[in-house]
Amino acid sequence: MNPYISFNGNCEAAFTFYQNKLGAVLNFSMTYGQSPMAEQTPAELRQRIMHASLTLDGQILMAADAMPNCPYEGLKGFALSLNPKEVAEAERLFAALSEGGVVTMPLAQTFWALRFGMVTDQFGVPWMINCEAPAAS
Repeated sequence: MNPYISFNGNCEAAFTFYQNKLGAVLNFSMTYGQSPMAEQTPAELRQRIMHASLTLDGQILMAADAMPNCPYEGLKGFALSLNPKEVAEAERLFAALSEGGVVTMPLAQTFWALRFGMVTDQFGVPWMINCEAPAAS
């Protein structure tokens, strides 16, 4: 199952940020202006992303920009979770996502994880960073 996010006109900026800061790899990106729907799309909306996908740590994230006839109501009721194996990587990811974002739970050790924290990035996407403690043998 792959998450699919609807952005409010900033999908390209978000995906560029995820590539630069998280090491994600862009698989595909097409604007409405590059699509067969270009002539039916108002000129001021042709630069919006019709569909994009990227891969991060073997997982695929897909997204698009919402169009005016599809009301954007914000991103709520979910979080994207990254599960790094090393504390240093958890700290790097959390710091990157915190740039311009809002920390909702600082990254810290918990009873289940070496590090866990929650942040909403500058694009309004909620994230959880969960670096689990090694299983006891």
